[in-house]
Amino acid sequence: MLMLAQLVNALVIGTLYALMSLGLSLIFGVLKLVNFAHGESLMVGGYLYLFLASFFLSHSCGLPLPLALITSMAAVFVFGLILERLFLRSAYERKTARYDEYVILVTFTLGIFLQNLALPLFGPYNRQAPAIFTGRIKIGDLVIAGDRISAAVIAFLIIALLLFFLYRTYLGKGLRAVAQNPDAASILGISVARMRGMAFGIGISLAGVAGALLGPIFLVNPGMGVPFAIKAFVIVVLGGMGSIKGTIIGAFILAMVENFGSILLPDPTRALAYKDAYGLLLLILTLLFRPQGLFGEKERRA
Repeated sequence: MLMLAQLVNALVIGTLYALMSLGLSLIFGVLKLVNFAHGESLMVGGYLYLFLASFFLSHSCGLPLPLALITSMAAVFVFGLILERLFLRSAYERKTARYDEYVILVTFTLGIFLQNLALPLFGPYNRQAPAIFTGRIKIGDLVIAGDRISAAVIAFLIIALLLFFLYRTYLGKGLRAVAQNPDAASILGISVARMRGMAFGIGISLAGVAGALLGPIFLVNPGMGVPFAIKAFVIVVLGGMGSIKGTIIGAFILAMVENFGSILLPDPTRALAYKDAYGLLLLILTLLFRPQGLFGEKERRA
């Protein structure tokens, strides 16, 4: 029963890991930029959902909590569009010298700013966001909390919609074309700047909705995005930088390693403390033996 419980928990957490990591992978794949403020985007989404859901519940608006989730996701999408236009567009259009270093400094500084802005606004306290589904599902002796089930189901649906968008719609195909060859895409009439802005907005909104879904499970606080951002980087490197399929598979691999690794140590009191270290160990092994990731390609030099 313990193994079954860990398997179910790994599948639930793996779905949430995949959702938050797909945003980072999409931004890198299309813009070829690394967003070091990804964790803070997750935190912003968590707080937006927390206050929207609390407002709906306290004022008896009769509005469903999924509407708060959708609204927070849309708000983070607009936030991402504004950030891309103001701070990042000049970098990938080569209007700044040493643009790689520029992006690192800008996104890293933005992350620190958002985290330190949240501290005086909301305080360093943990807050419990209301779950969309508060019941429990019992399968024999296995009991699964409703907040985890609802979060996993919603995350799965969003991932399915994202895959449909990327592979079955004109805009999605435009995003993939820009990711493969922006010059060729521009010749074919695709607005590269528009696609890059959309990719950054979608990537940020995926992190935001992941933060909203993780809030009822792991609580909301100004530093909540840091550990999840580290996991997202591990997943993206493990799956292959910019690979959608690799990111999804890498998310479930990390979730399996964390959950089963925590019960394999002989001392159960210390096993959970090493849970976050498994991801870093997985990252080191990946960089040593397959630095391009599971589904990445080796760089070809002329």
